[in-house]
Amino acid sequence: MLPVTPSVGQLSHVISQAAAPAFLLGALAAFIAVLISRMNRIIDRTIYLNGIPDQDARSRLKTDLPRLMRRAAMLNRAIFWSVLASISIGILIVVAFVSAFFEIQHERGVAILFIVSVIAFIVSLVDFAREVRIALSEFDHYG
Repeated sequence: MLPVTPSVGQLSHVISQAAAPAFLLGALAAFIAVLISRMNRIIDRTIYLNGIPDQDARSRLKTDLPRLMRRAAMLNRAIFWSVLASISIGILIVVAFVSAFFEIQHERGVAILFIVSVIAFIVSLVDFAREVRIALSEFDHYG
């Protein structure tokens, strides 16, 4: 049998506690959009370079392909860690509301989920910073 429905005060307390994770979730969504747009740019550039015939004078640009592959791998990892952080935040919000509904102590679980999500976000930012460093330090000069 379900316990008594939580009061409005209890729910507003949970909502106020879920506000910070919700903002982090919004920031992660925007960050993932940036990562995906950079990945799309790399894919477009790779398709363009692969379309250049070997006899063409522009075929020297194909030397950029390994660098593009390294950047794509870093962005892929950054997207993975950002999505993992987003999933952790989503679970955190659900756990907060469910535990309030069933009047279960949830502080440790929520803290662990928040730590996991922030660590995943940090790892994603590190991969993003590495990708940006490669993009800016080793750019091709030929267009």
